[in-house]
Amino acid sequence: MSDSTVTEPEGREGVAVPQAVTGEDSGGLPGRLRRPRRPRLWFEILLIALSYWTYSLIRNAVPEQRGKALRNATWIWNVEDHLGVAVERSVNHAVNSVTWLIIGMNYYYATLHFVITISVLVWLYRWHPGRYAAARLVLFATTGVALLGYYVFPLAPPRLMRGGHFVDTVMVHHTWGSMASGDLKHMSNQYAAMPSMHIGWSLWCGLTVFALASVPWVRVLGLLYPAATLLVIVSTANHFWLDAVGGVLCLAFGFTTARLWYGSLPYTLPRFAPARSRGPEPAEAPAG
Repeated sequence: MSDSTVTEPEGREGVAVPQAVTGEDSGGLPGRLRRPRRPRLWFEILLIALSYWTYSLIRNAVPEQRGKALRNATWIWNVEDHLGVAVERSVNHAVNSVTWLIIGMNYYYATLHFVITISVLVWLYRWHPGRYAAARLVLFATTGVALLGYYVFPLAPPRLMRGGHFVDTVMVHHTWGSMASGDLKHMSNQYAAMPSMHIGWSLWCGLTVFALASVPWVRVLGLLYPAATLLVIVSTANHFWLDAVGGVLCLAFGFTTARLWYGSLPYTLPRFAPARSRGPEPAEAPAG
């Protein structure tokens, strides 16, 4: 199916959406659900809150399986060593030697994961309502498939490896930088490191900003954000490089899900959702 080019209200060009996406030729509930529409604020707040609560509940309900997680960590480390990319420990020690930098990374790890993701969702809701639901589906599908990874492949982070000689930067510098360190470790499953949702979510944010932002330097920042996140998760010894690969694969699944459901990638949908149908206009009474 070929796409034709149309001009959007803001003067930028976009890609016309197939009729299957707009729902014009499809009837019934599936067609209505797949039709881009303006999101409702109360519903989105409730949905995101419930979804994150469910994600946290399931993630933390995964049996920690400490022994298996530690064995998997050793296996990952050996695989990376065989591939010649096992440099996490060197990066961890090098960055840890610069106190102000590693403390900043601890806070980055603890906060931006949530702040930036929510900010991008709000931006989409406000400025790209027609693309919001599809982009949100990518994020939700990415997170959902990550839960499967936590079940089937429990993995200890590098800082918990036996004999790994990694520095737990939060513990050493007494900063609040991880839900899996210090007194906060009892609130989060410490052995759910694969895949890395810090990478999955940050890459979703970066690609969304790069694809839709109109200001060039903002688009560049969008691409730098997941790159900086990768450096942070390795420097703080919370993830291996391969955990990041797992996050990327989960995001690919999320985009595939949205593409199959809407028949188009989120960024090629119309910026503004069509007005909701109010039904046929009532017929005028005959003049008498």
